Amino acid sequence: MAEQGVDGRGPEGRVDGPVDRRLRRARAAVAGSFLLQGTTFALLVTCIPEIQTRYGLSDALLPVFLAAVPVLAGVGSVASEAVVGRSSARAVLRVVQPAVCVSLAAVGLGSELWQLAIALGLFGLLVGALDASMNMLGVGLQRRYGRSIMIGFHAAFSLGGILGAVIAGLGAHDETPLSVLFGAAAVVLVPLALLTGTRFPGRAELGDAVREAAAAAASRIPWRPLLPLCVVMAFAYIADASVSNYSVKYLTDVLGSPADLAKLSYLGYMVAMLLGRVLGDRAVERWGEVAVVRAGAVLAALGFGLAAAAPGQWAGVAAFTVLGFGICAIIPQVFAAGGRLLPEHADAAVARLNLFNYVGFLVGSPLVGALAGAGSFRLALLAPLVLVLAVAPMSRSFAPRASKPVAPETAPAR
Repeated sequence: MAEQGVDGRGPEGRVDGPVDRRLRRARAAVAGSFLLQGTTFALLVTCIPEIQTRYGLSDALLPVFLAAVPVLAGVGSVASEAVVGRSSARAVLRVVQPAVCVSLAAVGLGSELWQLAIALGLFGLLVGALDASMNMLGVGLQRRYGRSIMIGFHAAFSLGGILGAVIAGLGAHDETPLSVLFGAAAVVLVPLALLTGTRFPGRAELGDAVREAAAAAASRIPWRPLLPLCVVMAFAYIADASVSNYSVKYLTDVLGSPADLAKLSYLGYMVAMLLGRVLGDRAVERWGEVAVVRAGAVLAALGFGLAAAAPGQWAGVAAFTVLGFGICAIIPQVFAAGGRLLPEHADAAVARLNLFNYVGFLVGSPLVGALAGAGSFRLALLAPLVLVLAVAPMSRSFAPRASKPVAPETAPAR
C-alpha cells in the first residue's frame, strides 16, 4: 500500500484513503451548490416579463434595474473576500446561499418599484458573495484533486438553469402568480441549500488551498498578459447577459410567443450549454483550444443572427439553442488560458478574469435594452453578435504556451 502523507495524499500527490471519500462528498456538495444557484438564477431571469407586469416596470427602466444586479454583485463579491479572510468560504456560502433563495421569494412578494429595487439589490449583493465563495471552494478542491474539475461545476450550474427554466415554464403555463412560484421555490431550495452546506469542504478537505489562493491573489502580478482574455470574457458575458435577460422577452414581445413557450428559449440555451460543456474537453483534446474558441465565437454570432432574423417563436428557440453551443466552451477556456499564462499565480489570474463576468453583465443588459428602445429588438441583437464575433480573431490568445516539465514527485495524478 502506498505511504500516505499527513494530509491524506500519497507520495505522488494523489488523494488516498478516507480523505478521498471526504473529497468526493465535498465535491458533490459544491456541485450541488452550483446546481441550486443555476436553478435560482434561471427562475429570476426567465420571469422578467412577469416581473415587469407585476411592478409596472417600463421598458426604459428595465435596463436600469437589470444593470444594478451585476453592479451590486461585484460589490458583494469584493466584500466577501474580506469576510472569507476572517472566517471561511464555507461559512460564507452556508449563509448566503439560503439567503439568495429567500431574496428570490422577496422579488415575487412586492408590488411597488421601491420594493423591487430592494429585493433585486439584496439578490445582487448576495449573488456576488455566493459566486465568490462557491468558486473559492471549487478552486480549492481542484487544487487538491490536481486536475481540472471546474468545468463539471459549471455543467451543474447549467443543469440547474434547465430545471429553473422548466419550473418557470410550468408556472407560466398554469398562470401561477410570482408570489406563489418564487415562494414555493424558496420553500424547496432553502432546505436543500442548508442540507448541502453541511458537506461543504473545510480545512480537512482543502488544507491550505484557499489560504494559498488568497495569498496568490494578493501578490503583484501583471495585467498586460491577461488583457486579451479579459476582453474575451467581457464579450462572452455580454452575449450571455443578452440571452439571460432578453431571450424570453424577445420571444414574447417580438415573436408573439405565449409566456410558457417563451421560456423554452432560455431552456434551449442552457441545454446546449450543458451538452457543450460535457463534450467540450474532448473537442479541445481533438482540435485544440484555438480552434474550439474560434468555432464557438462564429457559432454564437450565427445564433444571434438567426435570432434577429427569426420569423417565428420556434425559430427563435432554435436560434438561442445554437447560441448556447457557441458560448459554452469560451468561458471555461478563458479561465484555463489565464492559468496557463500565469501558472505561478493561476488563482489570482482566475480571480481577475472573473471580474469581467460582472463587466459583461453590466454592459450587456443596458446595451441591448437601450438599442431595443431606440430602434428594435432585432437590431439590438446585432450588437452582441458583432462583439462575440470579435472573439474569433482573438482566439490566438488561447494557444498553449510551452511549459517546463513537471517533476515526477510533484506531478498530479490523473
